[in-house]
Amino acid sequence: MTKRGYRLALFATLLAVVVVLLGAYTRLTHAGLGCPDWPGCYGFLGVPMSEHKQLLAGERFPETPLEVAKGWYEMIHRYFAAALMLLAAALVARALRHRGEPGQPLKLPLLILALLVVQAAFGMWTVTLKLWPQVVTAHLLGGFAILAALFLLTLRLSAWRPAITPLTAQLRGLALGALLLVIGQIALGGWVSSNYAAVACVDLPTCHGEWWPRMDFANGFHLTQHIGPNYLGGQLDSDARTAIHMAHRLGALLVTLVLGLLAWRLHRAGDSRLGGVLLAALALQVGLGIGNVLLHLPLLVAVAHNAGGAALLLTLVAINYRLSAEPVVVAGVVRLPLWRHGLTALPGK
Repeated sequence: MTKRGYRLALFATLLAVVVVLLGAYTRLTHAGLGCPDWPGCYGFLGVPMSEHKQLLAGERFPETPLEVAKGWYEMIHRYFAAALMLLAAALVARALRHRGEPGQPLKLPLLILALLVVQAAFGMWTVTLKLWPQVVTAHLLGGFAILAALFLLTLRLSAWRPAITPLTAQLRGLALGALLLVIGQIALGGWVSSNYAAVACVDLPTCHGEWWPRMDFANGFHLTQHIGPNYLGGQLDSDARTAIHMAHRLGALLVTLVLGLLAWRLHRAGDSRLGGVLLAALALQVGLGIGNVLLHLPLLVAVAHNAGGAALLLTLVAINYRLSAEPVVVAGVVRLPLWRHGLTALPGK
């Protein structure tokens, strides 16, 4: 039976998906500086549309000419993000009101709201620091973290419960490792995007016709690069971008191997449905990644690749939640703790 707040949490999760994809669209259309200030746009609450407002915008920011379409991409993303923060505040208010009821989480809604406040700060720094790659990547990771936390909250408020199988304990380590690996790969993808390295290699499986092309990892992953220039379009040379791109490819290969193993182990443990969902999400993401390279980063495929990363992340959150039950053996019976999930029993081993 679902708990109070389930529908609100589910709606917030779906809205977070939209916000993540709008952020990807904004980044991929080079509209991250569509509004050079924050939280407004050229000093207005919305994109200046009238001739008078556009003249004022030009006077206020003469070094950043107004591009109306890019301004709207940026502001729509901000509007949806603000709506998500209001939903998070509503989730916290509901959790506080019903905190005495069994199974009603409070810490997780508070964490989500705190993450959104921090995310808003990174949104501001993305603009004021002119797309500094470190901040852009952290902002992308923050969006995925909020999405994962909202999905976990939805799972905890849903009627879906962790399950015990004979292989549950053995799978926990692999599932957690797979989740951390995917988070790392998402971070690498953010670094690729923020440094404009997605098309550093335009052939597969080689890069520039070589299996190991010239690469500059020192500059490609120089995380203490100075703040100051406008990073729109990127500041790195070809060898540094190639290093970033190839690191992401190698990460994708490792993710594929580990997630494939996890899917097979889930099937062996009797949870073929989750294993099948994981394989489908993985195959889709790999296909979209290949399409990005061979088709030279078409916008819709690139946005879909971000959606694929989110799908993989959420699938692994669900798998880890499914395996999160701590079995207790009492008189030869395996039981879930009453304080967490209610009584469930299977014959003990």
